[in-house]
Amino acid sequence: MTDCITLAHGSGGRDYRELVEAIFAPAFQNEFLSPLTDAAILPAGERIAMTTDGFVVNPLFFPGGDIGRLAVCGTVNDLAVSGAVPRYLSCAMILEAGLPLETLRRVVASMAETAREAGVLIVTGDTKVVEGGACAGIYITTAGVGVFPADRAIPPQQPQAGDVILCTSPIASHGMAVMAARHNLRFDPAIASDVRPLNRAIRAVLDAGVDVRAMRDPTRGGVAGTLNEWAGSALDITLVEEALPVRADARAACEILGIDPVYVANEGVALFSLPAEEAQIALSALRTIPSCEEAAIIGSVSIGTGRVFAKTQIGTFRRVLPPSGELLPRIC
Repeated sequence: MTDCITLAHGSGGRDYRELVEAIFAPAFQNEFLSPLTDAAILPAGERIAMTTDGFVVNPLFFPGGDIGRLAVCGTVNDLAVSGAVPRYLSCAMILEAGLPLETLRRVVASMAETAREAGVLIVTGDTKVVEGGACAGIYITTAGVGVFPADRAIPPQQPQAGDVILCTSPIASHGMAVMAARHNLRFDPAIASDVRPLNRAIRAVLDAGVDVRAMRDPTRGGVAGTLNEWAGSALDITLVEEALPVRADARAACEILGIDPVYVANEGVALFSLPAEEAQIALSALRTIPSCEEAAIIGSVSIGTGRVFAKTQIGTFRRVLPPSGELLPRIC
């Protein structure tokens, strides 16, 4: 690891993981943090989950979303993929001096609307102001608390050989939308972010009684990052490229820019690892949820040595390596 922070440390790939494991995990070590999952599961009468996240996206507004919607969805989704029902959020903002009040009003209104959509309450917060130039308009930190229903098992977050990988909706839209907005790349029509709350989609699968082994929202690092983490050292995961749902506009942008969609960040997609024989039950449940009509089985899990492969459209196989370095600009 380098002696100073680089942009790659925020990318969600190998450098980010090394930073977490080398500095934060040892310093903050406790039984609730050590699994390094998306939310900590805490004993507090009811079984609860808690998570926190920071948002520094630039630009503040982009097709399909904004930093406020992103902050609510990011925290709600981390709770939801832990198996918890999201209930409460906090919101801390760092504001740059000179920020127009109208910009702040738009962001706060978006957060409020998205919280209502997700069925959560923003119950506490804080605001700090820094000198002009010390931040890019607005930075937001949210924390969230969710509750596990008493009659529901907590997903083990460990895929098993024989599982299939299910994807709820098209990938790569968020990362490409933010990249296009940041760099004034013009696509017709404009690529819209997929940022949305996932808790209702996830609840539909769990309520259907599916034995979910693992769930994750593939944000930074994309699908490739999540699947390489799941593969660990004892499993292989094989994707089927033609089964991957990617919207035509996002696919075209990826092809033009030479970017593999599996490495692009998402903010409204969930991945499940579940028994093959229960996949159709999960798909049927998901397809009742708006935005999940294109849910698909995209791969399978087998005993292996911690590798991820993609089966191409011509029947050959290629390695899907863990993300490394700063593949894309900051997307959250």
